[in-house]
Amino acid sequence: MWQKEIPYKIYLEESEMPKAWYNVRADMKRKPAPLLNPQTHVPMTFEELRTVFCDELVRQELDDSTPWIPIPEEISSFYKMYRPSPLVRAYCLEEKLQTPAKIYYKFEGNNTSGSHKLNSAIAQAYYAKKQGLKGVTTETGAGQWGTALSMACAYLGLDCRVYMVKVSYEQKPFRREVMRTYGAFVTPSPSDTTQVGRKILERHPGTSGSLGCAISEAVEAAGSREGYRYVLGSVLNQVMLHQSVIGLESKAAMDKYGIKPDIIIGCAGGGSNLGGLIGPFMGEKLRGEQDYQIIAVEPASCPSLTRGKFAYDYCDTGMVCPLAKMYTLGSGFIPSASHSGGLRYHGMSPILSQLYDDGLMEARTVEQTAVFEAAQQFARVEGTLPAPESSHAIRVAIDEALKCKETGEEKTIFFGLTGTGYFDMMAYGKYNDGKMEDYIPTDAELQAGFDGLPHIE
Repeated sequence: MWQKEIPYKIYLEESEMPKAWYNVRADMKRKPAPLLNPQTHVPMTFEELRTVFCDELVRQELDDSTPWIPIPEEISSFYKMYRPSPLVRAYCLEEKLQTPAKIYYKFEGNNTSGSHKLNSAIAQAYYAKKQGLKGVTTETGAGQWGTALSMACAYLGLDCRVYMVKVSYEQKPFRREVMRTYGAFVTPSPSDTTQVGRKILERHPGTSGSLGCAISEAVEAAGSREGYRYVLGSVLNQVMLHQSVIGLESKAAMDKYGIKPDIIIGCAGGGSNLGGLIGPFMGEKLRGEQDYQIIAVEPASCPSLTRGKFAYDYCDTGMVCPLAKMYTLGSGFIPSASHSGGLRYHGMSPILSQLYDDGLMEARTVEQTAVFEAAQQFARVEGTLPAPESSHAIRVAIDEALKCKETGEEKTIFFGLTGTGYFDMMAYGKYNDGKMEDYIPTDAELQAGFDGLPHIE
């Protein structure tokens, strides 16, 4: 059996919890390109952005020089309900694989929302409440973000309106009901309740929807209601900032036991989990203090980093949001109805896109049958049923551990387990019944998305 020198689960003491979020942009030599006004193509100002987002969140969005931003006491107090989350040594998985590698994972599923999304949801809801707003609107894919935001809004007494990608609304009815239990109003997207939704339905009748579609509807809904603002669960700089608590806790726990990861792996959709996980480690890499192999794992059905273009693009399908320079498949790209709903976004965080373009991290794609194979293997030995999104990281972590088995290298592998898969049983059922299929978009399908990219001088 395993050795006991490292605890199975490592928790920080309350006094060791992060007191400030880490802003990786402060250490980036090449900063992410600014958001552009979709009409004028000039950088968005504070005054323009505050019509969409909360004032303090706009300040965080635009700040690329302050390395540490204090966490308000009210948010820290809320974090104590479910943080610190455990850093787990995967002894059982190591034993099963017979690998000399040491495998660790940061488990973010130990709260009712079932994922890491609550880290930013409470922050964004707090700033909305502090500003005196009535409520917020948002989109959600698999439902983790919508669930987290509905929890945060219920706690703070804010109205919450969620546009849920239609395929996930149908595939994950229980996630939808958790949101409604917390008081959120949930609408399948695209819908006929907004102008942009009606246009998308007219252009793509019967569409299963996308995160880009849902974002457009949520932004329009916020703009049409006095006292509301739009909040986003991924992609934006402010979200990467809030999620840095994941990496900060992980690094503090590792430092406590003298652990240094050789490989850091995270699933990548819009970038919130990956950005939060790698933040402080990437900071060390940027400052020349340490080196790590960092791997972003995305679905083969929505390969933003590996097959996308690094260009300015709309963040939403309705083309009403600011333009962001990111790795993108085009805002008009509608991904297949894969079961990893949280990874079905056409673009990628501008921060992660810039780091990837600078060669500071790598990216891989995996197909969903291989992902569920890894998820099942993990569940059977580690005792936690992982979310499909998280299982992309598990797949590559297992692959890297098996490489170590072949070479005899004793590498330390660290990955993010973003959440649980207990609301994803329809997907697991399809896999267990042998009815799950893989889908990889053709070059022609991707080109159709690229053809819609805006022309920015």
